[in-house]
Amino acid sequence: MNQALLDKIESAYRRKTPVAFNVGDTVRVHTKVVEGDKERIQVFAGVVIGRRGHGLNETFTVRRISYGEGIERVFPIHSPRIEKVEVERAGQVRRAKLTYLRKRIGKGAMAVKDKETRAGVALAAGPEAASTSAPAEAGVAAAAAPEATS
Repeated sequence: MNQALLDKIESAYRRKTPVAFNVGDTVRVHTKVVEGDKERIQVFAGVVIGRRGHGLNETFTVRRISYGEGIERVFPIHSPRIEKVEVERAGQVRRAKLTYLRKRIGKGAMAVKDKETRAGVALAAGPEAASTSAPAEAGVAAAAAPEATS
């Protein structure tokens, strides 16, 4: 079949609002769980160690450490069972797949650098932290600059 035709058919089943996260981000995935006739939201938090696929088949893998045991879970991005995906911390990595985290133990298993802006302020701190530290950094730079004497 033609790929354009497949994309047109699949567009009805895609998520209306795209999820914005990358590999290395620490996320909280809210999934709908049905128990009997009740439905509730269950949260799975961890580091995104990979994304794969295209279109409706696109998935992402989240890894976390629970009671000293590594747990990985694969989520389809366009699944109606996924309520939302929250990014807790934006990570900066240089790989597409973080499978090397499987070999690490303890805090090293969760070691992903925070993503920083050009001013050196972490994005995970939020926009209010960036606005409050920018004037302070400007003041430090102004105090460090030698004054011209006339």
